[in-house]
Order: sequence, then C-alpha cells, then structure tokens
Amino acid sequence: MATTTHDDIRAAVRARYGTIAETRGAATPPTEATCCGSPAPAAGSLACCGDPTSTALDAKAHAYGYSAADTTTVPEGANLGLGCGNPIALASLRPGETVLDLGSGAGFDCFLAARAVGESGRVIGVDMTHAMLQKARQNAIQGGYTNVEFRLGEIEHLPVADASVDVVISNCVINLSPAKAQVFRDAFRVLKAGGRLAVSDVVATAPLPETIRQDLAALSSCVAGAALLEDVEQMLRAAGFTAIRMQPKDASKTFIREWVPGTAIEDYLVSATIEAVKP
Repeated sequence: MATTTHDDIRAAVRARYGTIAETRGAATPPTEATCCGSPAPAAGSLACCGDPTSTALDAKAHAYGYSAADTTTVPEGANLGLGCGNPIALASLRPGETVLDLGSGAGFDCFLAARAVGESGRVIGVDMTHAMLQKARQNAIQGGYTNVEFRLGEIEHLPVADASVDVVISNCVINLSPAKAQVFRDAFRVLKAGGRLAVSDVVATAPLPETIRQDLAALSSCVAGAALLEDVEQMLRAAGFTAIRMQPKDASKTFIREWVPGTAIEDYLVSATIEAVKP
C-alpha cells in the first residue's frame, strides 16, 4: 500500500471542505451527491453529505452541545453541521478578549465568540479552504460582525503575531492535520502568557487499523487522523502547555458511529474536550 503524504491529506481536506462550503446549507440543495459516493451511503462508506437542510444541520449542532439560541443567532449558512463538540462552552470567554479559531469554516464558532467578547473584543478565524473563507466573510457581512475577520492560512503555520491572542479554540479540526505537534506549538506561540486553549476534537481510544489510517476519505473526515489521547497530552506538554485537562465524551459515540455507517468505528474514536494554559 502506498504511503499517504502530508500533501495528499491537505489536498483531500481542501477538496472535501470546499465542496461542503459550496453545497451544504445552500438555498437549493444539490440533487446529486457531491462529496459522498451516493446520496445514501452504503455500509462502510463515509456519510459526509447527509441531510443538507437547515433543520438537520441545527439538529447536528444540538447533538454536539450547542443550544437552540446558538443556532438561531448566527447568520444563515454559518452552521454547516460540522464539528464534534462545542469549544465555546469550554472557553469561558470574557468581554475584550481576542479569540483565534483554528479551522474556522463558515464562521459558526467565530460568530458565537464575537457575541461573548463584545465590541471591545476581537475574533480571528483561520482556514486553508478558499470556499470556506468566502462563505465566512459573506456571513460576517450578512450578520454585521465588525469585530470578526477571516484569514487564509494553515493551522500549523498561523498568520497571527506572537503573543497576541487570549484564547485559541477549535472544533474537530486538529485531527485533520498531519502535523499535530506543530499545530500545538504554533497555538502556544500566538497565545499571550496566561492564554487558554479550548478545543473539541476527536481522539483515538485504541490504534486504528492501518487500512483506515491510510484511507484519504477517512483522513479528511475526522476519522483516520485522530491521535491517541495520551499522545495528544504529550504533544501539549512538549509545546509548553500546563494545566492540561482532557475529558472524553462517551456520549459522542452515538453520532460518531453515523460517520462510517455499518462499521464499529466508535470502538476506536471518541470526542473529547481539551483544555490547557500557556504559563
């Protein structure tokens, strides 16, 4: 089996999320599957499209821990039903803080963060997918958000100044990176002293089979790229973080099993909350 390279993974992630940005939450949903193999995925295939209606996307967000108020106060099209938790609930955001969202997508978490930090605060979203950035910027204009900006960049090499951010958040994105240790190092770099990391992500509870680990569709779908819980903690410590708290959410197995129908993927994966501090 050929080894999957970092560039292969990034290209697959860009392609998948570019398609989602262009089709999911659209006023007229596509009539053909555009990111899955078929409109109704067969057992063992990735359910990456799903029901594109706003009601279904809101239901997904509620399953991940967002409230009805969260899904109704953001611009239409900001919630794409992505993620695996609610990092805003972890972050304890305060007025005036600067927040950075790694892999900001259509801006859902950024807009919720903007509400929490207020007009005196600032929110920066970073994403490497052009279509997502375009959608997020349109959503910001639609919602009148003047304290939110979106920047093109990779989360391993953030287009953000040293020690300029109070809080780094992310929702089910770091697992997609083929260089997770570098993601945590760069998050540490941009945080101010005393700054906080508040992340929801998928982690592995057991080593994944090699056939899954090398599957590009699985790598770009929050499945195959998940690191073991203990490895994530080691990467955080190596980056310099302290006060590390990691809490697996067993209830997440309910929606994780739907990501690859007909398999036992939930035996290997779980969503977890990840918190840490830059001393």
